[in-house]
Amino acid sequence: MRSSIPTSGNHDTLGVQIEKAIASLPEGDISLGSMLQHFGQQGLLVLTVLLTLVFMIPVSIPGVSTVFGAAILLIGISRLSGRPLWLPARLRDRPLPSDRLRNALQGGMLWVQRLAKISKPHRLAGLVDGRLVELFNNLAFILGALLLMAPFGFIPFSNTLPGLALLCFAVGLLQRDGVAVLFGHVANLATIIYFSVLLGGGGLVIKELLERYWPHG
Repeated sequence: MRSSIPTSGNHDTLGVQIEKAIASLPEGDISLGSMLQHFGQQGLLVLTVLLTLVFMIPVSIPGVSTVFGAAILLIGISRLSGRPLWLPARLRDRPLPSDRLRNALQGGMLWVQRLAKISKPHRLAGLVDGRLVELFNNLAFILGALLLMAPFGFIPFSNTLPGLALLCFAVGLLQRDGVAVLFGHVANLATIIYFSVLLGGGGLVIKELLERYWPHG
């Protein structure tokens, strides 16, 4: 299937590509399957940019986190395996509110514009070119998706940090920009540290409560 959205070989800037993609969303409800059909296999990284934008702003759209997180994970698996993206029917056909989704995507465009200003194609190519590097980046992409799906959605920045990592990966791989990809790895590491602090702090709180209300002996 051929993508109807311009990719990195087009003269449009990345920001323009994403703005065109948002403007092209149909009215009414939209499904992930219809978005995939619209972008095609060649546009999966552009689609990834779109899917991460909703995590860049403090707006909750019911069902989107689960659907988009799982979709990004499957995109990463598709890139790793070199096979076409497969989506289970429940994920592919679940309706999403197009109007609210479009507003959230437009709100997240600020992050694309920021990255577009600092991202330069074919910079530090050693971080994006080569089979081993590609394997490592795809594994990091999958890790970012798993971190995004971690059950910490009610905690501030728990979706923003892994979402930013995935956005950097997608932009870096689209532009062949090793610096953007490096930022993605740093954001993944920051997410792991943040979650570790959350889990460690939560464990201390639980221990304190147990000792206070259920003392030994």
